[in-house]
Amino acid sequence: MSSHRIAVIGGDGIGPEVVEAGVQVLEALAAVEPGLALEFRRFDWGSDYYRRNGRMMPQDGLAQLESFDAIYFGSVGDPELPDDITLWGLRLAICQRFDQYANVRPTRLLPGLTSPLRPELGRQIDWVIVRENSEGEYAGVGGRAHRGLPIEVGMDVAVFTRTGVERIARFACDLALSRPRKLLTVVTKSNAQRHGMVLWDEVVREVTRDYPGLTVDWMLVDAMTQRMVNKPGSIDTVLATNLHADILSDLAAALGGSLGIGSTANVDPSSRRPSMFEPIHGSAFDITGKGVANPLGSFWTASLMLDHLGEQAAARRLMSAIETVTGRGEHLSPDLGGAAHTAEVTAAVIAALEGVNSTGPSRLAG
Repeated sequence: MSSHRIAVIGGDGIGPEVVEAGVQVLEALAAVEPGLALEFRRFDWGSDYYRRNGRMMPQDGLAQLESFDAIYFGSVGDPELPDDITLWGLRLAICQRFDQYANVRPTRLLPGLTSPLRPELGRQIDWVIVRENSEGEYAGVGGRAHRGLPIEVGMDVAVFTRTGVERIARFACDLALSRPRKLLTVVTKSNAQRHGMVLWDEVVREVTRDYPGLTVDWMLVDAMTQRMVNKPGSIDTVLATNLHADILSDLAAALGGSLGIGSTANVDPSSRRPSMFEPIHGSAFDITGKGVANPLGSFWTASLMLDHLGEQAAARRLMSAIETVTGRGEHLSPDLGGAAHTAEVTAAVIAALEGVNSTGPSRLAG
């Protein structure tokens, strides 16, 4: 039995609440799943750390994380601090330094949940969105000058490189090919962004020629929002830029029932550095400390982490437990129309773990 070392960073807002719930579930899973061993180490980095030290994490924080097998992350963001300081000081610092260039966000309507869409449309949602996670619109290139003057200027430059586009396109193609429908939708905005996005289109087309087994279609990002709402069954795997996929995946989670169930894997496909796994709901300070945060997104995220670590049986078992709880409809948090507290949802999933097995196909990618 080999033990997986997991760095736990709760971060801000409800992040520590849902991540600690996730750790409880993972510990319970390790107690019932043969051969699964997990070791956790917690790091108190985030906005409170910034208040004490003037940094979101220690100067050697990345070096401290390098030896771990994975990072289990909560959220970042504080209403009293500028978002660019909190985001770039912690989450993006980890993603970029560890070259976690593939962001994977699965969405499907879990049993017992209700989509804002008509029932026959909601049942068709079974997607995985692949987001380029290292460059594009969030490359961090730009600046401000002449502050406070009439000629003040602020610029953010979207950066697209052939290498960056090619590697995320190959990742998305491989993932799409592994799914039953073998369908990839590429999202672009090259009609308006005629340099970087045109390069994006050209490189992706070159890559997809190497995958004759795939069906590939193309959508402008604005039209893609309509397709997700009106024709969800026509979508399977989606490839989009850093900004476009960020927006589309939030829409996807909402259509799947709530942002509270959204999960994310920030992956370094080379496995040279630890990948990072986080729910997508953000810090949600309006409900922080009230005990009502939905932990299901952190549980789904934990299943993605287990799958990445090669623990497919344990990952399937966890997803089965989540689906058992949502299917019963007795322990749903307020964002899903229920009244259960975080602790109650957590206890229900832990109880369900003892009654499910790890057989059947993996559904982690959607």
